[in-house]
Amino acid sequence: MNFKLNIMTVNIQYLHMLNSESMNTYVTDKLKNLSQKFDWIINAEVHFEKSNNPTQDKICKIELSVPGPRIFATSTEDNFEQAVKHTIKDLEKQLKKRKQIFASY
Repeated sequence: MNFKLNIMTVNIQYLHMLNSESMNTYVTDKLKNLSQKFDWIINAEVHFEKSNNPTQDKICKIELSVPGPRIFATSTEDNFEQAVKHTIKDLEKQLKKRKQIFASY
């Protein structure tokens, strides 16, 4: 699934599971908030998948295209909402560091 948020494009893929409109909405809302803070995000690749681990089997991987090297984060949780929340939090930390590098130039 492809979505366009402002100038950022979001591509969502589901591995070993069916597409979920509610997860599409949830992750695009979270990424929209992120793109409002960091308007230089170009593209987001989101992957949802289920692992074989019965306790924490929901995986969210997000890769952001930004100026410079790409930024990547992943998390494995009990449910996809928590996985998205932790992944976005990790990405935000990396984006803040990248923004400090930009500010120093």
